[in-house]
Amino acid sequence: MQIVENIPKLKPRAVDAHKGDFGKVCIIAGSIGMSGAAALAGRAALRAGAGLVRVATPKSVLPIVASIEPSFTTIALPEDDAGRISAKAINIILDAAGENDAVAFGPGIGNSGALKVILDILLEQEQLRLIIDADGLNNLADIKDWPEKLKAEMILTPHPGEMKRLWRGLFREELPSERQQQAIQLAQQTKTIVALKGAGTVVSDPSTSLRAGGEKVYINKTGNPGMATAGSGDVLTGVITALMGQGLSNFDAAVLGVYIHGLAGDIAAEKRGQVSLIATDIIEALSDAFMRSQTDS
Repeated sequence: MQIVENIPKLKPRAVDAHKGDFGKVCIIAGSIGMSGAAALAGRAALRAGAGLVRVATPKSVLPIVASIEPSFTTIALPEDDAGRISAKAINIILDAAGENDAVAFGPGIGNSGALKVILDILLEQEQLRLIIDADGLNNLADIKDWPEKLKAEMILTPHPGEMKRLWRGLFREELPSERQQQAIQLAQQTKTIVALKGAGTVVSDPSTSLRAGGEKVYINKTGNPGMATAGSGDVLTGVITALMGQGLSNFDAAVLGVYIHGLAGDIAAEKRGQVSLIATDIIEALSDAFMRSQTDS
């Protein structure tokens, strides 16, 4: 096992660069009552440097999401009676997936049979760079034998509860108590990048594993307990998606993403304190976190 210590960095921006040089990303998120998840992920993607951000969300939620942040654009998706994305949205979603450099699926979308159908189809899209988080992971856990049909290049970002649900659907043995082993085994079983969130987020990459024990693992050292607040995970999803869109490999995007996210949380805690920290504070601190990380050796 290779323990990764160096934090990836984004390349300096060319003087004559334009927004298309920094990635087009699409975030599929939100439902009735969960518009904030979509907006947080979209705003975080902007602050993390994506050139163009589109938030695809149920049509009744769209006015709320759009009003929170004018700098991203939106895509109205057909919805079911409960205000969740319906199966009728699949062609719009596939078009968006083909037009963007990276796609996120999951923040605040809820759970339904239609969402599982949509996710099942996304899994089979070759050359799609896809990050699955939050409700996306809960829908994924209910799809039988999903690693066998996976063609997309995927990052999974479970918290401990989501890890348990994913594990039950894939393994017969009990979940190991050691977080590092959990992330390694899930990454190996699914051939995905896994970022197991929590204190000391673990990022595991199985792609270099030519033999047992050949995987790359990163253990994050930034972050604080104040970040255990609603919406923090949605911010991380937006950050990683933006870094994928800017050309980092999935593993490097996950590593830099969790590092920057934690560092922004630390900077925000210096100003607000841990008790009062909220997700928007993390977003506002992203600019300082990027500037600090780019100058650190």
